[in-house]
Amino acid sequence: MKILVTGGAGFIGTNLVNHLFHKYQDCEIVVLDALTYAGNLENFSQDIAGSARFTFWRGDVCNTDLVMDLVSSVDAVIHLAAETHVARSTYEDRKFFMTDVMGTQSVANAVLRNRDRIYRFIHVSTSEVYGSALSETIAEDHAINPANPYAAAKAGADRLVYSYRQTYGIPAVILRPFNQYGPYQHLEKVIPRFITSALLDEPLTIHGTGGPVRDWLYVEDTCDRIDKVLHAPKNLVEGEVFNLGSGFALDILNVARMVLGCLDKPRSLVTHIEDRPGQVNSQISCSDKANKVLNFEEGRSFEEGLAQTIHWYSENRRWWERMLPMRRVPIRVKNGKTEYY
Repeated sequence: MKILVTGGAGFIGTNLVNHLFHKYQDCEIVVLDALTYAGNLENFSQDIAGSARFTFWRGDVCNTDLVMDLVSSVDAVIHLAAETHVARSTYEDRKFFMTDVMGTQSVANAVLRNRDRIYRFIHVSTSEVYGSALSETIAEDHAINPANPYAAAKAGADRLVYSYRQTYGIPAVILRPFNQYGPYQHLEKVIPRFITSALLDEPLTIHGTGGPVRDWLYVEDTCDRIDKVLHAPKNLVEGEVFNLGSGFALDILNVARMVLGCLDKPRSLVTHIEDRPGQVNSQISCSDKANKVLNFEEGRSFEEGLAQTIHWYSENRRWWERMLPMRRVPIRVKNGKTEYY
């Protein structure tokens, strides 16, 4: 199989490319990535970057000609390319809608024009499309109720892919990951931001009380699940939506405390700031559908995954030190003040 991975030099993309490349010796991988601040070619080891089974294209998913050309040469498409930061979306909302919605339309249209050869089109959406949970856990039929511009852009992309499936019958599957963490994640995301702040003995800033609850899944377990969707029988997955979550819930404050505990740092490093605009209070995955249809394995515990993530960031300081100025972004909150998130 020859697979196109859009956004393949980003966090999930990098880990997915590593997973597929090393697991399937006859697999060819084409990566399309614009290499914005969140993408990095250095993420790929030399055995991947130098392999005849790996091809990299630097480009934007909104470039319809380039996307059409790449899709016409592959058997499957995994669409990860997106702008993904909630706080950043409050002042760069147009960029989010261009990449997340129009970029997805570019990819979906290319899949449509090449549907005779495309075996599977996996669109990676996000749990943020649900907004705050209306029930204890969120199943795939939960209402779509995005609470910030990032979530709204991803909801638009999610429903666009659904509409192409309904109208044209493209071989699409929609995945909605909950909070992912692990190696190669940008410092703007909460767990790497906490880890690197603790390693530097700097304050761990928390929005509001730190009470919002999230579902946490280690990225290698995420990649294993995407792999299973890629190789599942058509009748089980095409036209379906699946959550990618662990069902394990932990609030942000306790994540910070666990990071500090693992690194033997004082809890006094926790610092509270104004709550984030568009904050979602609770998102816990119901994975019953995915587990029943695809027999997903449980995945590692949060404690194990967090320890592995802390070890990776501790051993790869050169990778993340260049990102330190991008750990926080300035936004204007409702009272007119500027806060850093």
